[in-house]
Amino acid sequence: MSSRVEYFFPVPEKLGAKNEKSALADFQVNSYDNYVPGWATLPDTEWRGAAENPFVAGEFVWTGFDYLGEPTPYNRDESNLLNFTDPAEKAKMQKELDALGKIKVPSRSSYFGIVDLAGFKKDRFYLYQSHWRPDYPMAHILPHWNWPERVGQVTPVFVYTSGDAAELFLNGQSLGKKTKGTNEYRLRWNDVVYQPGELKVIAYKNGKSWVTDSVKTAGAAEKLLLAADRNAIAADGKDLSFITVTVADKDGLQVPRSKNHIKFAVEGPGEIVATDNGDATSFESFQAPEHNVFNGLVLVVVRAKANGEFTLKATADGLEPATVKINSR
Repeated sequence: MSSRVEYFFPVPEKLGAKNEKSALADFQVNSYDNYVPGWATLPDTEWRGAAENPFVAGEFVWTGFDYLGEPTPYNRDESNLLNFTDPAEKAKMQKELDALGKIKVPSRSSYFGIVDLAGFKKDRFYLYQSHWRPDYPMAHILPHWNWPERVGQVTPVFVYTSGDAAELFLNGQSLGKKTKGTNEYRLRWNDVVYQPGELKVIAYKNGKSWVTDSVKTAGAAEKLLLAADRNAIAADGKDLSFITVTVADKDGLQVPRSKNHIKFAVEGPGEIVATDNGDATSFESFQAPEHNVFNGLVLVVVRAKANGEFTLKATADGLEPATVKINSR
């Protein structure tokens, strides 16, 4: 279980903690990918089990996407009553909730997904990618590197890579090279002391340089960026374009902890179908032409009403607006 770009400290030394308090805060779940419900295990555990038991034919992942409902581990909430229409069954659930201790509805959706409800990749996406695509050169650093309140404090760094070893650098200074052990699937630098700047990793495979990745400390939020997955769609009222909105600094770096409120407008023969940000605790309408950003990102889905070109515009107080054009035919 995890929330996109939500990190809590201290980070447990042990992976797969069932009841680790540092994995939970503000109805979110730590994106260090170190927390599971009592009935599940980490990807690392599954992969090790498959490697050690050749008769295992595959694995089962719950789930690809986050989905509405089942906000485990915050599943003692009153929304459970909405699952029942039979009065007797509903009363039975009410009794169970009374025994557990109810909390107000904290979340609309699950935390199980490899991607969030808006389709944005969580860190765990890259953990799966590193294992499932061993021949694909990739490396991914977490967490983001915007922690002004943690200067001088230990801030662990994980690297997911299809390589077998990697060296981590902070502002050009090596923090050491680490190699994956037998049936190990992530590399960890547990004693990194935070200072702003750039984290860079060079991953190796079979002793040769394989791929690099880096994260930089972003500046203040200054502008919006729009990117459509497709800029040309069919004008049939069904075809969709998914547009990612990013809150960025003056250099175009995503501001990872931003929560700005964005308003959208369409000019021309198009319309907004839905908006979302992937935040499991958001109860904003999917149909509203405005939405809060969650950790730097929000999604807008549009479709065409007729042939021609239409423009989506995004605005927010204090930020430079942005537009994107979609052609429909």
